[in-house]
Amino acid sequence: MHSNFTFSIYDQNAWVKHDEISIDTNGKRTYTKEIRLLEKDATNHWKLVGRTGMNYKPTDVKESDTISHIQSVDVYSKKVTSIIDLKGHYEAPNWYRDNYLILNSKGRLKKLDLTTKNISEINTGSITSLNNDHGLSPDQKTLVLSNFDKMGSSLSEMVSSLYLVPVEGGTPKKVSTNAICFWHGWSPDGKTLAYVGMKGDNLDIYTIPVNGGKAKRLTRTEGLDDGPEYSPDGKYIYINSYRSGHMQLWRMKADGSNPEQLTFDSYSNWFPHISPDNKWIAYISYITDQKQDHLFGKKVKLRLMNIETREITDLTPVFYGGQGTINVPSWSADSRKVAFVSYSVK
Repeated sequence: MHSNFTFSIYDQNAWVKHDEISIDTNGKRTYTKEIRLLEKDATNHWKLVGRTGMNYKPTDVKESDTISHIQSVDVYSKKVTSIIDLKGHYEAPNWYRDNYLILNSKGRLKKLDLTTKNISEINTGSITSLNNDHGLSPDQKTLVLSNFDKMGSSLSEMVSSLYLVPVEGGTPKKVSTNAICFWHGWSPDGKTLAYVGMKGDNLDIYTIPVNGGKAKRLTRTEGLDDGPEYSPDGKYIYINSYRSGHMQLWRMKADGSNPEQLTFDSYSNWFPHISPDNKWIAYISYITDQKQDHLFGKKVKLRLMNIETREITDLTPVFYGGQGTINVPSWSADSRKVAFVSYSVK
């Protein structure tokens, strides 16, 4: 990632200088100051004639800090753009149509203005143990939040509930009744929430009316089912599932019928996010088999599937991320970009 560009032009010669942060796939940061020397050739075009660099250590960053690199990737050009680097652990960007991202950090909900780069907190009232399963209603007027009402050393000891708040913040309204609820999808008609729930020791896919009511269980397979997200036309729910003995992407009808496997590779594939125009699935792939885990601090990359042809391409190179990178829907409204978080640590 490059920043602090300066340059000078004198007659037929020029130099360009910038700071560079390089991050390897283990999250280690290297800082360099780069200088490039240019001159004009016979055809009056600039030509690179030399470059040099030197390592440096920034005075305002502790090597033990986690840095969250908020980024976006253009699904057509595959260009990755760095939006902002934030000290601390930020997770799961939702892309709001008024040009800001919603993220969570340390149990609170944050708003990142993409124009000014200002960070502010969204008031969520009495719920202050939010996790990274949050999102926007189809009309983008309401937020659904997953909050740890009770913490514990295992899921059986925890309580995670679903709440609604206005998008500008406000008093939370509890929706769920089950002890374990991790939100992932909102039906396009705005009437139903899809979430991951637990019965016994098995995590499956459930739905519940947005105004509360009786939950409906959609899957009953052995192994983890996670990440339920509706297609924009409401016909399907996309998930990641371990039912085959390897974490792969699946989809099923919105009522849970007719499950269909979509990926068949050696990666551990998680969190299918469907573009608003219903053409693409963006998702995260762990490079090595993670069984049923999706931990932070792993080698991952983002991938893209064409829904019609099922062709899969890489959206990004391999980077350091995992849990928190892209847990929730993060497409821009024009179906052009996906927001995500990569990380670096000591």
